[in-house]
Amino acid sequence: MPRSKADVIRAIFAAYLANDRAFVEAAFTDDFRFSSPFDDNLDKPAYFERCWRDTGWIAQHDLETILSEGDTAFVTYHCTSRDGRSFRNTEFFRFAGDRVSRVEVYFGPSWQNGAFQPAAR
Repeated sequence: MPRSKADVIRAIFAAYLANDRAFVEAAFTDDFRFSSPFDDNLDKPAYFERCWRDTGWIAQHDLETILSEGDTAFVTYHCTSRDGRSFRNTEFFRFAGDRVSRVEVYFGPSWQNGAFQPAAR
C-alpha cells in the first residue's frame, strides 16, 4: 500500500535530521527540481551540490501543518538550530507516486522566544 504524502514528508524531514542523504536522494525522482528565493529550478545534482550540507546544525524540526491534495502537499515547519537560532518556512511538494518531483521553499521570518522577529533591512 502506498504511503501517504504526509508520511513521505515526515520521513524526508527525519532523514535530514539524521543526515541521511541517501534516503533523501532516493525519495526524489530523477527529474527532481528545487526552487527557493535563492535557487531557481535546480535539478537534482545541482540541488545536492548547492543545497545539501551536513545537517548536524539542525537541532529539531517541528512539522506544524501538512496539507495534501492529489499529488501535492504543503508543509509548514519551525526549525531550531543547535546554536538557538530558529525560523519558520513553508514548502510546496509535488509528487510522482511515492517520490517527490519538486520542492518550492517559501522562507519565513526568524522566530525567537515565541515571536516573529522582523527582517533586517
